Amino acid sequence: NCIPAIVAGVKNIYLTTPSLDSKINPAVVYAAKKCGVKKIYKTGGAQTIAALTYGTKQIEKVDKIVGPGNAFVACAKKEVFGDVGIDMVAGPSEVSIVADKFADPNLVAADLIAQAEHDVNAQSILISNNRNLIRLVNLSLKKQLLKLPKKNIATRSLKNFGLAIFASNKKKILECINTIAPEHLELYTNTNKDLVKGVKNAGSIFIGKFSPEEIGDYIAGPNHVLPTSGSARFSSGLSVNDFLKRHSVIQITKT
Repeated sequence: NCIPAIVAGVKNIYLTTPSLDSKINPAVVYAAKKCGVKKIYKTGGAQTIAALTYGTKQIEKVDKIVGPGNAFVACAKKEVFGDVGIDMVAGPSEVSIVADKFADPNLVAADLIAQAEHDVNAQSILISNNRNLIRLVNLSLKKQLLKLPKKNIATRSLKNFGLAIFASNKKKILECINTIAPEHLELYTNTNKDLVKGVKNAGSIFIGKFSPEEIGDYIAGPNHVLPTSGSARFSSGLSVNDFLKRHSVIQITKT
């Protein structure tokens, strides 16, 4: 989250992070130091959003709050918007995977599960033009879930918010994608270059079998704050633009 803010020239960047037994993961501290973070507040949750918005004796009042959090944090950000700027109201996490007969059903199933284990409310959707692939992915899901440490979370997520959509042609596939407007979109077909041209609504797009969405969670891209719940129809992921403002300048002559 710091990188686009730094590029935009933001002078004061503060970090809040929950601490366990008053300790923070040293990797987080090191990353904050590399990014020029001025202060780290060892606190999280909805109360921290309020503190940043209005200021306290210990916590600086800020102009904008960005970054992910749980449902309480998301609701708090929505509540204070207007008194302070926010990036977006995000969550729960979601993925849509487009796969054809050339895709490996085990890898597709693994990527669906990787999103489902985030949260019982996470959304994992498969879109395919091949009924047999859908069948094979469903079989693989059952096998992989048996050994999963977060089996209960992933199973509930897939049961309540998992979906396989059969779309017989390119037009219907793109219609599905642009209607869902997924936070994460994976294209796992032999026509990826052609498909991506028709994608209008998506937060972040991962192309090919060696580009799983999990890479985006941990490594790839400038940050991973992305629009969810269909808001990719009208918004984008966190970027330098979120830390820039525009002015209108008007000067009128006597005439």
